[in-house]
Amino acid sequence: MIAWTPHRDGERAPVDIVVGIQWGDEGKGRVVDLLARDYGIVARFGGGDNAGHSIEVGETKLALHVVPSGVLVAGTRLFIGGGTVGSLRGLVDELDMLAKLGVDVGRISVSDRAHVVFPYHATLDRLSEKQRGGAAIGTTGRGIGPAYTDRVARIGVTFGDLAKPEAVASKVRQALLARAPLFVGAEELPREEDVVSETLALAKRIVPHVVPGVAWLHEAMERGERVLAEGAQGTMLDVTYGTYPFVTSSHTVAGGACTGLGIGPTSIRGVLGVAKAYCTRVGAGPFPSELLDERGERLRAQGREFGVTTGRSRRCGWYDAVAARYAARLNGLDGLVLTKLDVLSGFERIGIVTGYRRADGTPCGVEGIGDPDLQVDVEEHPGWNEDLRDVRRIAGLPANARAFVERLAALTGVPVVAVSVGPERSALAH
Repeated sequence: MIAWTPHRDGERAPVDIVVGIQWGDEGKGRVVDLLARDYGIVARFGGGDNAGHSIEVGETKLALHVVPSGVLVAGTRLFIGGGTVGSLRGLVDELDMLAKLGVDVGRISVSDRAHVVFPYHATLDRLSEKQRGGAAIGTTGRGIGPAYTDRVARIGVTFGDLAKPEAVASKVRQALLARAPLFVGAEELPREEDVVSETLALAKRIVPHVVPGVAWLHEAMERGERVLAEGAQGTMLDVTYGTYPFVTSSHTVAGGACTGLGIGPTSIRGVLGVAKAYCTRVGAGPFPSELLDERGERLRAQGREFGVTTGRSRRCGWYDAVAARYAARLNGLDGLVLTKLDVLSGFERIGIVTGYRRADGTPCGVEGIGDPDLQVDVEEHPGWNEDLRDVRRIAGLPANARAFVERLAALTGVPVVAVSVGPERSALAH
């Protein structure tokens, strides 16, 4: 059970938001899955299939990339919002996978305003990374950035277009003409006929799931249904407020839920943040708390820190309280769920980054995060050796673990309402 005190009255504000406050991979999927039973709808508000949400329930282990978490909760509807971009092949594959598990995929709806990620977007993504050379961002290569670029350039194809073959053909033609100069170094420019025929074939599977997103969601809220809005990636990867340019191409902060779902801010009741008890990051970019020694390797091994989407090794470091405080402010957090505390069992000493300093010793905040000479202040805490997997109350944690959790809450400025002590859905202390 997770219980926190949101800002607003739930009778008037039916939407709660769950966001990651680090560099992604915080464990949002399992938190959303656990909360979903109390909501009529789980709605994804941003990102594409570059996200990877892992869920373990009994013998069932899922890695979701497109469909919102909560899919294993019977009766809860899943909504892919207008702020997202999605691969048709990826969505069809995910629907097929879920159907084989006995999931009623009729519960899954996609906003007509979401945008399609085409294979040529993935090609452009990889070419762009190749051209950057040593300055590569470290994208997943799934085409998410180019798809968002086409949206802003007003040459994108929406899920609503899929029911209109003539519109698909016309828009694909325009997009390929506009992007042709970018295919330098590619084996060949995608053929319009091939793109259109594949798209229309996949559209037959997708169109039954497409709904007029704004009306669909607002009518559900007017009927009294509660909505849990799910973010993708993490706050420090937000396209505006993250470690730019080493970021994703969408808004990952809580404010993105309004534009991504088509709801007003008065619809928001509360915001729950999710963070690991340490930090990880995939790909390039500044990562102040990174451990480049055996402690980092140990965190990676004990935490099974490999990307759900790409399989890449994650960079590992101590909990960064400077970035966490910044993220708590950006998102207006009411509470924090701390994940993977069990991974820290057995460490003799555990660190927390409590401050940043420039090379001359001047203290700074996240505005200095890209400084190559940035130094960090690390506060060390005694570790613990006890196995945490059976603990179900924060008060029942070993003394050193409990003190560590309390210190993280104080430094972040947000109460910790639950702590995960294992990968299972039920392995949670509150």
